[in-house]
Amino acid sequence: MNWLAAKIYDPFMEGLEEACLRQWRGELLSEAVGRVLEVGAGTGANVPFYPETVEEVVLTEPHGVLREKLKGKVPEGGPFVVSEERIETLAMEEGSVDTVVLTLVLCSVADPAGALGRLFRVLKPGGRLIFLEHVASERPGRHRVQRWVEPVWKVCAGNCHLTRQSEERIGEAGFEMEWIKRESMRKALPFIRPSIRGIARRPGSVSENNQKSS
Repeated sequence: MNWLAAKIYDPFMEGLEEACLRQWRGELLSEAVGRVLEVGAGTGANVPFYPETVEEVVLTEPHGVLREKLKGKVPEGGPFVVSEERIETLAMEEGSVDTVVLTLVLCSVADPAGALGRLFRVLKPGGRLIFLEHVASERPGRHRVQRWVEPVWKVCAGNCHLTRQSEERIGEAGFEMEWIKRESMRKALPFIRPSIRGIARRPGSVSENNQKSS
């Protein structure tokens, strides 16, 4: 994301947040437990919605302008840790996280399959992936528009892709879907509106993992 896009990101998103995203974030993040890793935390739109019961929330954001805004939204004395680490160089230990959060991130990572594979590994068996992503439209006409617009949009919006098939990539990474909902993001630009949100799980359980380690 270029400097200008990062500066105007919050005003650009405000109508969309009011229309639906804040409600969706609240519903999804109420399910976060234990040690949490949020990848691509941006300017901190998710921060107010984390339950008080979480143990730690590691917020990664490699973009300097976005990260400074994120730091301004993190309350002192809370469970939040801000990191500049990129998903490509994620150094967390395998099986060290209870919950991973992705909101509007898979559209812009260079290698979605590789990113999801890393997140699968850092989750404990039985750990959950909470996701909210805009995706390729199922409507042929709108999908064609997305393909036409995508080359220019990627340049303007920090490598944001409009035709990603994120549900398929999540499954291919080994996650089991608990639930998923496809819905139009109200107030978004038409070619961004198709979205998915839900929760997927790394198969297994913590007890099974402990048995394997012993």
